[in-house]
Amino acid sequence: MIIKTVDAVFDPFSVGGVLRSAADRFADRRALRFGDRSATYSQLFDEVVERARGLIGLGVRPGDHVGILMPNCWDYVILYYAANLVGATAVLLNARYRADDLAYVIPQSDVSLLIVGGHARRFTDYRPMLRAIFPELDRWNGGPLSVAAAPALRGLVEIGDDRPGSWPADAAFHAAAGSVAADEVIERAAAVRADSVGMMIFSSGTTSRPKACMLTHRSLALTADALATRFRLTPDDRVWNPLALFHMSTMLPMAACRAAGACFIGMDRFNPDDAMDLLKVERPTVHYAGFPTIISALVTHPGFAAYDQAALRINHVVGPPDLLRRYGELFPGAVAVNSYGLTEATGVPCYSDLDDPEDLLYETSGSLFPGMTARIVDEEGRPVPDGVAGEICLKGFGIFAGYYRDPDATARAVSADGWLHTGDLGRIGPGGRLIYDGRLKDMLKIGGENVAAVELESFLVTHPAVRMAQVIGVPDDRLMEVAAAYIELNPGHSLDQDALIRHCLGSIASYKIPRYVRFVDSWPMSATKVQKFELRRAFVPDGKIDVTAYTRAGA
Repeated sequence: MIIKTVDAVFDPFSVGGVLRSAADRFADRRALRFGDRSATYSQLFDEVVERARGLIGLGVRPGDHVGILMPNCWDYVILYYAANLVGATAVLLNARYRADDLAYVIPQSDVSLLIVGGHARRFTDYRPMLRAIFPELDRWNGGPLSVAAAPALRGLVEIGDDRPGSWPADAAFHAAAGSVAADEVIERAAAVRADSVGMMIFSSGTTSRPKACMLTHRSLALTADALATRFRLTPDDRVWNPLALFHMSTMLPMAACRAAGACFIGMDRFNPDDAMDLLKVERPTVHYAGFPTIISALVTHPGFAAYDQAALRINHVVGPPDLLRRYGELFPGAVAVNSYGLTEATGVPCYSDLDDPEDLLYETSGSLFPGMTARIVDEEGRPVPDGVAGEICLKGFGIFAGYYRDPDATARAVSADGWLHTGDLGRIGPGGRLIYDGRLKDMLKIGGENVAAVELESFLVTHPAVRMAQVIGVPDDRLMEVAAAYIELNPGHSLDQDALIRHCLGSIASYKIPRYVRFVDSWPMSATKVQKFELRRAFVPDGKIDVTAYTRAGA
């Protein structure tokens, strides 16, 4: 099947093909709301084409990597679509990244054009960070660019920032678009094949640095179709999702909306007051809040009791069964949908079925999509019987195309016969449903973000006073899990908690900063390794650090 337009034919499994189809089939239906802006599907497609003209005019070629470094906003969505339309790969950079993170991910992903957003500069100002990381940007004013530490980087555009600056800004897009006809965009879009990589998102693994997951247009389209089917989405649906656009928990449901003609309702920045105001106006049919952090902020809000939930039919959130039951009582007219997923499986290939009985909704992660398969294996890689815990392995159309520039890590993650080893612990439950039991890997899941313990440990030892650092995840009411750091100092050095936190501020993402610090003189050891289970066993949750207080104080 090929989608036909006036000018060209599109691959129906490409992002551009699905968006063009939505513009044809659902032209006057509302497609998107972000902040105070909204658009129908035909209006959205026209705006994407206009932005795509600018990308071509700025020299973006098919196969180039366009990095998007900005907070949630309207421009983010348009740029993502535009990059895919011109045959580029959209590299969705975590808006929480700080200098240490950016210095690694931008060169590692071979970003050729970096688009920086100043939309939330009072929270995050990328200008000084990027100038410190790449000194060549300090005086650069838009001419030829050569960056020693990031050799693929040929250009940068800063949008959404009204401060004076030397970097090309919004006007550069408009000027560049003037030399490119819309027909050229359509020709580029028609040349995009479904099996090309349309998106890269960094996912933390057990190594010291996050890895760039390559996701094809096809895997996203098929997974989105399956999600739209599972959720029974129609053009009458309004899907509220306040999560970050650099995360598959947002990009996947947005893809499902365009597949079904539903409206995606995002937020520039989540806060409970704005969320409650938005929900009361929009009256969504689907909550895709994902994590208890978001839902708990809603249900404890003073205005929650006045929220008319009559239109709400799905409340998607993951968490332990008792917590999900509590939320079920607070959203009595909605089906409580659970899920399991990871970036390497195109986000979420497993959701509850809307017809599942309550006990299975709360106690399992649901069923894999048709075309996706799960099996559980023991430490030797041998399949185990249903009900027995082991490592979750996945296979099917949603498996990613590998880690960019890391074939060894890809080979370790995906077997020769196509099984993705997730590093997560689980079981096959009733009716083949998946039950997630935790992580096998030394990973933390902070507010829904995967963070490798060794990544934090590697950063903490960059302080000259730190001899050794070990990080564990500990429970947290708001973020589900936070980092607790155990620190051994070098002989003759001194360091206190305040100094360690200041070392982290501005260098690593705020959510990664330890909320607990413990100084130790010795470690519980096996023959060769620190026994982290002993650290967890002995941990007492006192002395929690308020990182926001340091920020307010200007530390």
